[in-house]
Amino acid sequence: MKVLIVGSGGREHAIAWKTAQSPKVEKLYCAPGNGGIEEYAECVPIGAMEFEKLAAFAKEKEIDLTVVGMDDPLVGGIVDVFEREGLRVFGPRRNAAILEGSKAFSKDLMKKYGIPTAAYENFDDPKKALAYLEHADFPIVLKADGLALGKGVLICNTLEEAKEGVKTIMEDKQFGSAGNRMVIEEFMTGREVSVLSFVDGKTIKCMTSAQDHKRALDGDQGLNTGGMGTFSPSPFYTKEVDAFCQEHIYQATVDAMAAEGRRFQGVIFFGLMLTEKGPKVLEFNARFGDPEAQVVLPRMKNDIVEVFEACVDGTLDQIDLEFEDNAAVCVVLASGGYPVAYEKGYPIHGLENFKGKEGYYVFHAGTKLVDGQFVTNGGRVLGVTATGEDLKTARANAYEAVKLIDFEKAYCRSDIGKAIDEI
Repeated sequence: MKVLIVGSGGREHAIAWKTAQSPKVEKLYCAPGNGGIEEYAECVPIGAMEFEKLAAFAKEKEIDLTVVGMDDPLVGGIVDVFEREGLRVFGPRRNAAILEGSKAFSKDLMKKYGIPTAAYENFDDPKKALAYLEHADFPIVLKADGLALGKGVLICNTLEEAKEGVKTIMEDKQFGSAGNRMVIEEFMTGREVSVLSFVDGKTIKCMTSAQDHKRALDGDQGLNTGGMGTFSPSPFYTKEVDAFCQEHIYQATVDAMAAEGRRFQGVIFFGLMLTEKGPKVLEFNARFGDPEAQVVLPRMKNDIVEVFEACVDGTLDQIDLEFEDNAAVCVVLASGGYPVAYEKGYPIHGLENFKGKEGYYVFHAGTKLVDGQFVTNGGRVLGVTATGEDLKTARANAYEAVKLIDFEKAYCRSDIGKAIDEI
């Protein structure tokens, strides 16, 4: 069969790598793709938001299945466009992708259906938000309602910080139209865990757990980023936690969306906080996490194309999702200055060191192939991933692998997965 992947980052590279392993796939395309993805797929110069062009390409090339990796096209309605054209596509429709597209919607959904989450209020008027903050407990969390590249969340320790945060989100529009509306919610403490799941509208099958590191600097300092690294599985995600989430969060979310007439087919990413009062939902995403995909997919045993098709066909209950009994750690190599200001175009050296090296992977996020040479082309450049028999071994392997690559002004956190040392 012929498969098209929509997207251009490390997540899409991981999806392409896994999809290419399927014996069902004879030809793989990616739009727009990146230099690293070209190893597995033919990259085509069509943007992820060019829905009509993508649909026309899929019809011209007789694509059997399109897999949408990115949040923007899903929230924008790419699945609806493809379905109207009679094309098979993996991902939620626009009315279901709102689960990620609007934090206010997702918070209201959880409140209505009794899904555990932090206490909150929604605001579309900055003056009302400021008035609310005058009587709030601190620290407190401000969230831009819409998509903000994983950066539209501010943790404010004082009233003054919170006032500045309202200005940043709603008045200065630092996150664009995502800040037209804002959620203010209680600050929760505990371990953060990410659980990705496949959903076919009624059945949900969870993947192995992971834990992301959002802050730019060591010790969880600095600005929020799209993710500086991750590890899988999370040792804090116990059987007891899983049992609670299966009963009160995962299936409850799928059922709630169906009850609202928003049948969800694709991937739901559950961002969880393991609080003293039990697991609560921090956020939903309507697609694979990035960089979570880079540690979850290397551990997955299944033919991913079979799982994609089961989600589209509503037969996910027939799939037995399996993962290797090992661990994986991903360290993101970023451009110095990310996520604020950084330079592009630096040659990347050492990628050849990974050829034939089992259990070691480099997923390209912000790269470009220029005259046969990979150069930096984004803030997050590479996701360097390694597996091991346990988390500590995988972590050591990942940092050894980082040493094999070099480019000017390269930066990475040195403490990805450090929490496992506390076990």
